[in-house]
Amino acid sequence: MKLVGRQTWQFENGPRIIGRAAVVGPEEGDGPLSADFDYIYDNLEIGEKTWEKGERKLLEQATQLALINANITKEELQFFIGGDLLNQIISSSFSARKLGAPYLGVFGACSTSMESLALASLIVDSGAGDYVLAGTVSHNCTVEKQFRYPTEYGSQKPPYAQYTVTGSGCGVVSRSGEGPVVTRATIGRVMDLGIKDPFNMGAAMAPAAADTIVSHFRDTGLEPGYYDLIVTGDLASVGHPITKELLQKEGIPMEQTTFNDCGLMIYDREKQPFVVAGGSGCGCSATVTYGHIMNRMQKGDLKRVLVVATGALLSPISYQQGESIPCIAHAVAIEKEG
Repeated sequence: MKLVGRQTWQFENGPRIIGRAAVVGPEEGDGPLSADFDYIYDNLEIGEKTWEKGERKLLEQATQLALINANITKEELQFFIGGDLLNQIISSSFSARKLGAPYLGVFGACSTSMESLALASLIVDSGAGDYVLAGTVSHNCTVEKQFRYPTEYGSQKPPYAQYTVTGSGCGVVSRSGEGPVVTRATIGRVMDLGIKDPFNMGAAMAPAAADTIVSHFRDTGLEPGYYDLIVTGDLASVGHPITKELLQKEGIPMEQTTFNDCGLMIYDREKQPFVVAGGSGCGCSATVTYGHIMNRMQKGDLKRVLVVATGALLSPISYQQGESIPCIAHAVAIEKEG
């Protein structure tokens, strides 16, 4: 690994995603990407007595399927890097208890999918580990009640609000085996433009997404046309256009490539109007990346992809104390060999 520019790691030894899995809930299963998920639950209970236990089960199942798809046992796994949105990242920590591998818990809010993948790739590329699992999870009913209102309250959302994805995505990174290669990762900076509304996540996170994308191309000397697809994490219908505008002002020619957003891809907003502006949550970019995007790469539809996962680093306490919302975005480049 070498540092390129100020914020980008360029991996020299070809860390690759040799196994991955995406497990989702019923709303995601009713969306346009349903064929790309490994398992779809038909209810939000996920067979458990509480939403939180259901969220944990999503992650546990995704980790197990990722290991099976990588053709390794949990005894061979050397590290697990994970995080989620619940207080003290309990879904990841409790899942790590069952997995039994050495564990690094991380919190990047909805950017955790690419934060964990970047760190897993760094460990593998450096030779500090042969098999590292990266993963994250979210559940609509756990996250919504923690950051906004309990689901049972039935509050009406403003038109710019997003809908938390129920799902988990995981990937096993190794230097040997078959799978797309993680070639570089740009670690984002915390950005805060003073937005305080916890419903307005897209607008709050857009500057962080734009800053990381600008930094990625500044550090690497590449242009957007190098990638077949550049996808942000969960900016949805409000934040994605803002990011486009910010990149245009910075002179980044996004018209060279396909520029999309996982929060816009995972649901059909016309047929699923309850998602309002689109998807969000740790599971949003994780399930779209480890499911839909990787499947398209496997089929040969995509060769080079840049995933820019975004996260709002607020907590219920910071919101209650009137703090604005600091945000971050991490970008990971994934490329198919040949």
